[in-house]
Amino acid sequence: MWTGGESAAVADGARAPVLRVANITLTVGKTVILRDLYLELPAGTVTALVGPSGSGKSSLLRVLNRMWDGHPDARVSGQVWFRGINLYSRGIDVSWVRRSIGLVFQRPTPFPRSIYENIALPLRIHGAPRSEIADRVRLALEQAALWNEVEHRLHAPAESLSGGQQQRLCIARALAVGPEVLMLDEPASALDPASRARIEELILSLKRQVTILLVTHHLDQAQKVADYTGVLLQGELQAWGRTDEVFSQQSETAVYQYLHPEPMA
Repeated sequence: MWTGGESAAVADGARAPVLRVANITLTVGKTVILRDLYLELPAGTVTALVGPSGSGKSSLLRVLNRMWDGHPDARVSGQVWFRGINLYSRGIDVSWVRRSIGLVFQRPTPFPRSIYENIALPLRIHGAPRSEIADRVRLALEQAALWNEVEHRLHAPAESLSGGQQQRLCIARALAVGPEVLMLDEPASALDPASRARIEELILSLKRQVTILLVTHHLDQAQKVADYTGVLLQGELQAWGRTDEVFSQQSETAVYQYLHPEPMA
């Protein structure tokens, strides 16, 4: 198991990383949110990020696809390498970054449009040929395991879907534009157990197509779906490695105490 430093995936014998975070520090105002962080996402795998609320998990996702850019008090230092390109270099097309590294938020955020238009609109914005739109809408809905549930009501409002269906629609919307990395920010935390199980099944199936970074506060979810797990505590990545190895470590550290909380009396 890796506990800090570079080249974790390579050292662990994993596939080459599709995305590598090197020495990232995020400061908002006078507060350091993330400190000197290294992380690698091996291609075709699921990596889970776990840690207490306020540890910086969601903030890191926003670093990776440049969502802090418009914040006047935010400063990001370090590098995020994707396809051999530092995404924080001058002249990078931020819309390309966000298309290549998709982000789905904790609560479903469907557009106030039809189910079909939720997928078709971003395709049009990104220049997909008109003749391809319908097929790509269907493909995205199939990838998100939603097509069979909505194929006869594509023009119904997206808000008419259940919470779990709305979240899968948001995942389909992200997939439609062809990202190489899909980031999911606690995608099942607001859902009922059955919908949560569907999301977990979906994550396992999607890693054949995209590399996934999953933020979750459910430790059992990380153990179910993640090939790798990182533990983020107070803005620092305290552990990273294969999920079974991270959870099986026995040293009495802050990481161990977080991963193995004492049962409530």
